[in-house]
Amino acid sequence: MLRPLINKFAALPAALAAFPALAQATAAGPNDWHPGWDWGWGHMAFGLVMMVLFWGGLILVVILAVRWLGGRSPQDAASQESGSRSLDILEKRFARGEIDKEEFEERRRLLSD
Repeated sequence: MLRPLINKFAALPAALAAFPALAQATAAGPNDWHPGWDWGWGHMAFGLVMMVLFWGGLILVVILAVRWLGGRSPQDAASQESGSRSLDILEKRFARGEIDKEEFEERRRLLSD
């Protein structure tokens, strides 16, 4: 399944590396400020795009690695937190005397299931 995708994009790194070289032209004279380049701001735009792609990809890889190594999804953490919060509220109600022992035990059993 991965092989066709690799074959399809195998030449992409070479094409990206050769892209600035395509913009080179012969120097008009020895006193040119940047001889051989006739692209104007194009190189700067290409560099900006490549920098954004590089740093964005690196940040994405770090985020995915942290999530993968973390082991728990945010939904799991939220559901576990709400369950313990509900039990805390139930214990406080029992401590204040709002509910009796039988009702406390029944509701605690329902919350733990």
